[in-house]
Amino acid sequence: MSQQSSIHVSSETLGLIYGFIGVFCFSLTLPATRAAVADIDPTIVGLGRALVAGVLASIFLFASRRPVPSRTQFKSLFIVAAGVVVGFPLLSAWAIHQVPATHGAIVLGLLPLATAVAGVLRANERPSHAFWVAGFIGSATVVTFALVTGGGKAHIADLALVAAVIAAALGYAEGGRLARELSGAQVICWALLISAPFLLVPVALAVYQHGLSASPTAWLGFAYVSVVSMFLGFFAWYRGLALGGIARVGQIQLLQPFLTIFASALLLGEKVTMVTIGFALTIVACVAIGRKAAVSRS
Repeated sequence: MSQQSSIHVSSETLGLIYGFIGVFCFSLTLPATRAAVADIDPTIVGLGRALVAGVLASIFLFASRRPVPSRTQFKSLFIVAAGVVVGFPLLSAWAIHQVPATHGAIVLGLLPLATAVAGVLRANERPSHAFWVAGFIGSATVVTFALVTGGGKAHIADLALVAAVIAAALGYAEGGRLARELSGAQVICWALLISAPFLLVPVALAVYQHGLSASPTAWLGFAYVSVVSMFLGFFAWYRGLALGGIARVGQIQLLQPFLTIFASALLLGEKVTMVTIGFALTIVACVAIGRKAAVSRS
């Protein structure tokens, strides 16, 4: 019994570590997207990133000689593809073209809570009351932080951001569930491959209409969201969700806005205020409570 408990705790902790790596990779997605859509059409940024990542995915699957998923697994992969390959990138790219990245963080701060709900619906997870309380407080803290520091106001683009949250949450939950059968790398790679044929036409039309002339900064942002946000980050993210549980690991996303701020301070020399540190410590406490709260999985 003690050995089984030790293995369970070890897997859960490892899942949280993988989840943190994934969130760290995702933490620069909104600023990179904002930089990209400044010169590149949002459709190219939102869907073209998946085509670039799809090329990398095909190379990975060919080199690793992965078996073809079953018919049932392909059904789940279509949900993953619709959520994280098409839905979230396209909707968030369009929205961030309309509003600042800091404003986007207000609505996307609800993603951890939405992921937990999706985990209940798609993966039969049953978080405890303590977990839900910690999740609600954490989400409210992120939204409050974005409102206080970013001067966020309601905008029509918020509807697209809400839809993006729903799409990502379903894609995360389905991918995390499927990663218990396949590896996290296989989940995102197969999702990218089955999405590619549907993306070629809209991306080609957008390129024909708007061209590909852009600044180096815009292309650097596009490269980041293509290689890191759309590809490498999901290797760790889905692995973490599979090991540690969708609801529990999903709460690490609460740290994402603060990771973005601290990374900007480290890389760009931007100032981190005491208000930011205070909010960040509150989020860390919420994640710690969620880590201790019971979450049953079938």
